[in-house]
Amino acid sequence: MSDSYKMLTINSDGRVARVTLNRPEIHNAFNEVVISELTAAMKELAAQAGGADGLRVVVLTGAGKSFCAGADLNWMKKMAAYTYEENIKDALALADLMYTIYTCPLPTIARVNGSAFGGGVGVASACDIVVASTEARFSLSEVKLGLVPACIAPYVIERVGQRNAREFFLTGERISAQKALEIGVANKIAAPDELDGIVDGYIAHLLSSSPQALRWAKDLVSKTPKMKLDECRQFNAEMIAKLRVSEEGQEGISAFFEKRKPNWA
Repeated sequence: MSDSYKMLTINSDGRVARVTLNRPEIHNAFNEVVISELTAAMKELAAQAGGADGLRVVVLTGAGKSFCAGADLNWMKKMAAYTYEENIKDALALADLMYTIYTCPLPTIARVNGSAFGGGVGVASACDIVVASTEARFSLSEVKLGLVPACIAPYVIERVGQRNAREFFLTGERISAQKALEIGVANKIAAPDELDGIVDGYIAHLLSSSPQALRWAKDLVSKTPKMKLDECRQFNAEMIAKLRVSEEGQEGISAFFEKRKPNWA
């Protein structure tokens, strides 16, 4: 990995990469540098996706007590003075970050160690699995500032559905980890001292699965809802046929019948 990141730390054991937003003094708030670095890091990690010997899982978290507090106040002041064209460029950078996380070929886990506001909710929502501390709080309070959570909306709405998104977006209220679990922002919540155990449990599940199948499963979940049924029929049939004859598919089936672990485990 590149060692040039100023506002992130990245640790990898070759199979699992842990990306940490590293601005604890301001609750890991976003600015243009964080957005640029996190986008570049996710692209760099995606390029390392491979088979059993490649990178397999990415965990996103925050340093200190917070996950991500949304926009840096100094950055917000600068944005207020931007022209429309400058604001478009700035907003597209944030939208590109969310899309990069969402389309990462590797399974992504958001380890929400503390509060997530604004764009922090977006980062978590763009991940595949969200594990949150019971002490975490979540908020999309953009309407209080005369704004809306536009760039993160597709990912939050996909997670919580329109019914919950209307309440979440319109009230701007701060919700508990329990509420986040109930509406779908989080997959699981855990006491702070149990958070890593839950995350490690998910990692173990992911490492025991076929790397190729995990990538294709993400593709299946992403594309199937957008297709008509007749399109799904062909797409899904071709996907399972390709996997059955693939090297990992053959290995997985053989391992099952031979009562052994497959070579990627």
